[in-house]
Amino acid sequence: MPLITSHTALSLSELDSRARDIFAQIVDAYLETGQPVGSRTLSKTLSQKSGLNLSAASVRNVMADLAGLGLLSADHISAGRRPTHQGLRLFVDGLLEIGDLSATERKSLEAQIAAENKDAQAIMSQAGSLLSGLAGGAGLVLSPARHAALKHVEFVAIDQMQALAVLVHEDGHVENRLMPVPSGLLPSTLERAGNYLSARLKGRTLNMARLDILREISEGRAALDAAASKLAEAGLAQWSGTQISGQKRSLIVRGRSRLLDNVDAQTDLERIQHLFEDLEHKEDLIALLDRAETAEGVKIFIGSENPLFSLSGSSVVVAPYRDASQNIIGAVGVIGPTRLNYARVIPMVDYTAKIVGQLLKGPGL
Repeated sequence: MPLITSHTALSLSELDSRARDIFAQIVDAYLETGQPVGSRTLSKTLSQKSGLNLSAASVRNVMADLAGLGLLSADHISAGRRPTHQGLRLFVDGLLEIGDLSATERKSLEAQIAAENKDAQAIMSQAGSLLSGLAGGAGLVLSPARHAALKHVEFVAIDQMQALAVLVHEDGHVENRLMPVPSGLLPSTLERAGNYLSARLKGRTLNMARLDILREISEGRAALDAAASKLAEAGLAQWSGTQISGQKRSLIVRGRSRLLDNVDAQTDLERIQHLFEDLEHKEDLIALLDRAETAEGVKIFIGSENPLFSLSGSSVVVAPYRDASQNIIGAVGVIGPTRLNYARVIPMVDYTAKIVGQLLKGPGL
């Protein structure tokens, strides 16, 4: 499966084989225990696993070099070392061995997410809960963006200050949105604006047609009076702002309590508290997950790579899911501490995204 990541400036080619072995063992141990790794312990591990017979002093020298490159850090000078966010990125990009889910694991995921008579919301909620339980973090699911072409647009006056915009999609979905209108707008103006947009949007998505319509209006080629032009522009701006094709995105977060598992230090607790605060900023999280929609595979954000998690030092593993036409319409993921079990979480998130995409292609979903 392709990994779409943002690479560090440092490459593995700049490390010799001994430094790579030591670095890989430190990261493996940290991801397993969450604790810094000391030179004595590492010397024994290298001898047992890699056949490298190095003294603790030799290991310390390499660890100091890795720290100088920004790949390792320590709580104090005599403490063991742990990977920095830059170090974790280098490890994930170049050293991580990602396995695949077994046939049994795939069937289990499918069975737990898919069930009779589940609607789209239930499918997404179950996927988020399942990812949380299996990955040990919080599960994230971004609701689908609607990419169906439009069939008809109509404005209906509600009162002197508001109109109801009715958007009918070719797949039968109907969206109703209230929007402000200039005072004193005539019913004929509402009708002209609706007819104009219907003619130009029919058979096209809003995103496909929006720029063409705005250009036609700005160049004065639209057969509309000033009031109708303003109404059409206002509708396009409102439907395309924080919404995708007229549909506001929603974010499902499941399993926050699991982030408190194995919290055994005050610094860990403070980090989790910051993460809980981050999870409240759903609009920022939605923007982050939307970035996965430009990726072909799993996307990974580690710690301070994203400003949203600069205080909590968290990682996000996210993968997009697709509709029946293979358009990317949403994303699923896991958020948790930077010492996530990436080798297990990455294929799990990737396959869950495929399941959600398949299920949401079902009739009526």
